[in-house]
Amino acid sequence: MNGHRRNRSAIPRERAPDSTLSLLSEGYAFIPNRCRRHGSDLFAARLMLSPVVCLSGREAASCFYDHYRFTRRHALPPTTFALIQDHGSVMVMDGEAHRHRKAMFLSLVGEDALRRFADLFSEHWRRAVPRWAARESVVLLDEAHRVITQAVCDWVGLPLAPDEVDARTAEFAAMVDGTGAIGPRNWRGHLLRARTERWARARIEEIRSGRSEAPPGPARTVATHRDAEGRLLDGKTAGVELINLLRPTVANARYVVFAAMALHENPHWAEALRAADADTRQRFAWEVRRAYPFIPFIGGRVREPFEWRGHAFETGDWALMDLYGTNHDPGRWHAPERFDPDRFRTETIDPFDLISHGGGSATDGHRCPGEGLTQTLLITAAHLLATSMRYELPPQDLTLDLAYIPARPRSGCVLRGVRAV
Repeated sequence: MNGHRRNRSAIPRERAPDSTLSLLSEGYAFIPNRCRRHGSDLFAARLMLSPVVCLSGREAASCFYDHYRFTRRHALPPTTFALIQDHGSVMVMDGEAHRHRKAMFLSLVGEDALRRFADLFSEHWRRAVPRWAARESVVLLDEAHRVITQAVCDWVGLPLAPDEVDARTAEFAAMVDGTGAIGPRNWRGHLLRARTERWARARIEEIRSGRSEAPPGPARTVATHRDAEGRLLDGKTAGVELINLLRPTVANARYVVFAAMALHENPHWAEALRAADADTRQRFAWEVRRAYPFIPFIGGRVREPFEWRGHAFETGDWALMDLYGTNHDPGRWHAPERFDPDRFRTETIDPFDLISHGGGSATDGHRCPGEGLTQTLLITAAHLLATSMRYELPPQDLTLDLAYIPARPRSGCVLRGVRAV
């Protein structure tokens, strides 16, 4: 018993009785700040009055993304969890049930499907450019939400009527914006998510009843998917999983904005992308995902007792894995605060260092199955920003407040004088 207590207290511990207010004020920087201060890649704290172990870095990711050690169940505040996944979704499953459901998602994002999504995204973007050109200025974040919403709904087989686009766009954008908030931003996300869930369930029911002519594709696959025991998903769960294809894809509007900011701050990369080969575009997209803040951290609960770095993790213990800090770890990345896509000419990626979408394997672990969609969308958007139009960024506040989760520039990234080329 005494040895157990020594193990439990062997790691640095925050002195504050509770660090929730510090987390809210520091946001993405909360875990990396304390890892630097403690000189450790893990430390103990209390958040929302509950004990938690925070981890950062490649080795910590290798530990955290061992699916035999951690589950995602009950690992996030309910107000956040219900916006990004909800009950019954693939994220909170484990074992064979998780692998079976995950296989369904992975079957939807093969190379042909990704090319089709890129084509649809490009088509909707090019249609939007003349509308942007007719206005003095546009807010790129808002416009990217709209273009991606139209493209991804087309891609799954549920194209939106013109009078649906604004509502669906607002719903997905509010869900994303509310995930890291407490108060009205979060409440609005929940209110609009309820409307989206009703829409998604109705679409699932129409496909199952034969009233919808949805073609073979993601929406029909979700509607007809059977669990590991051969049972159709209930309507609510199928609707949740349909939203789990759509909402995270729309969340990538922030990456579109980050790509525009990166091109603004590094204008030589706009020229490079105009003449770029596929490898260069890939490196640019990787670096946007590494350098800019997207998901700050992810939660887990210990499945079975184990010991790591002198700390005894017990069943049910809460842990937070630092995604943002790991992507900026100076022990792994040379000059991590510098935007440098060419780092990937010499720095190879393994499953536990570039972890914007989680670590480990997407096949049998908890790495996001939508990572390929994100990379494809970002490669396509960066190419379109560089080649399909000209514009300028007028004076504006592009500050990224790391306390605002998920991060966005305060201005939303205003483009002025858009013209097609």
